[in-house]
Amino acid sequence: MGRMSHEPVASPAPRSFATSQVQAGFDSGIAENTAVPSIHQSNAFEFRSLTEARDLFALRRDGNIYSRAANPTVLVFEKRVAELEGGVAAAGVASGQAAVALALLALAKQGEHIVAARQLYGGTVDLLQDTLADWGIEVTFVDQDDTDAWAAAVRPTTRAFFAESITNPIAQVLDVRTVADIAHRAGVPLVVDATVATPYLQRVKDLGADITVHSATKFLGGHGTSLGGVIVDLGTFDFTAEPDRWPQLTKTYPRVPSGSLVERFGATGSPYIALVKTKYVHDLGPSLSAFNAFQLLQGIETLDLRIARHSASALEVARFLEAHDAVTAVHHPGLESSPWHGRAQEYLPRGASSVFAFDLPGSGDPETDFALVESFIERLGLVKLVANIGDARSLVAHPASMTHSHLSAAQLAEAGISWTTVRLSIGLEDPSDIIADLGQALAGVVPATAAEPEFAVSGARA
Repeated sequence: MGRMSHEPVASPAPRSFATSQVQAGFDSGIAENTAVPSIHQSNAFEFRSLTEARDLFALRRDGNIYSRAANPTVLVFEKRVAELEGGVAAAGVASGQAAVALALLALAKQGEHIVAARQLYGGTVDLLQDTLADWGIEVTFVDQDDTDAWAAAVRPTTRAFFAESITNPIAQVLDVRTVADIAHRAGVPLVVDATVATPYLQRVKDLGADITVHSATKFLGGHGTSLGGVIVDLGTFDFTAEPDRWPQLTKTYPRVPSGSLVERFGATGSPYIALVKTKYVHDLGPSLSAFNAFQLLQGIETLDLRIARHSASALEVARFLEAHDAVTAVHHPGLESSPWHGRAQEYLPRGASSVFAFDLPGSGDPETDFALVESFIERLGLVKLVANIGDARSLVAHPASMTHSHLSAAQLAEAGISWTTVRLSIGLEDPSDIIADLGQALAGVVPATAAEPEFAVSGARA
């Protein structure tokens, strides 16, 4: 039943058909008391007065202007993710890739520098080594387990450290606390991509991180229908300690008359997120739509239930693969054989990654190995070949020819990826069905004992 009103309805002045079809039945000042977040599918918002509009555009007050930079449905999504992460504010954007790009652009400008883990999703490597380079931002890639390399890469121009808390596809677990300590000694924030872990498995704020990003397209949504990303300021980094390093936040901001973002938002919100929204989302336009925000909110409502099942099923699958003769290595931190098992026990007490990889026997020839993986994937029925993770469905991908195809041979080797590496994202199906599907597909693979020596990957099963 719709909203009922017992107040007398005044007879409106007669209006033409054309006017009525545009305006009848709607009052922008009425707030409906819906039980779930509403989809505010509006490009723009009506102002009560020109004075209000002026104050909003000058950032003197908070409110809705235009959905490119802010939307009421998106705001609910931002607040929800910020609370789950223990942060102070968030910015919802169009995709996870947009989240990474804007999070870093708000910290580093032309002539400045970022230190990043080399074990990153391939699209992120493309962004960092190609596009940011085009914009005059240098990036040094380091082995994320090499603490000396993180420290040695720091320059006077360094403005951020960046890494994934659980890597894609090898499921390497970042020592967040140690890397955060090195970043803070260098006077810069640690930005963590927590897409695979989600705040349910790991809240990186508790481990020293300062900013987190998510591809909400993945586990936060969980249904594989809606792109989205989010940047969260965890409120732990003090940009005022060295104000000259962060003039974009501490010096006069042209869009805040006679003041800085720290002065305007430092006491009540996040100057950093204000910069992301009012400059980078506003100017570049990677906006999260109201409908996608609504879809992502629906997914978040069951996040803990889904992630618990994803993780438990993935560990069951990983154990099956580890015992299979046709598998030469399984890269899952929940396995006792993993070099990151101890770190997973410390940092991921609720469960380890449901995105992980395994290796088939390798010949050393990329085309031969590609044909082997292709034949294996062709035999799968339940597990789908899709370039995504975090879906309700179980998915398979071949990193060397798909998600990481732009990496050089050396970069693939450094990331622990060979041409026989297969990535899985374990979904919500019954794990026994997933295992049966993988088992029948593996039946056509020559066991490792009968194959040529495989590509050497750290952490391979003995």
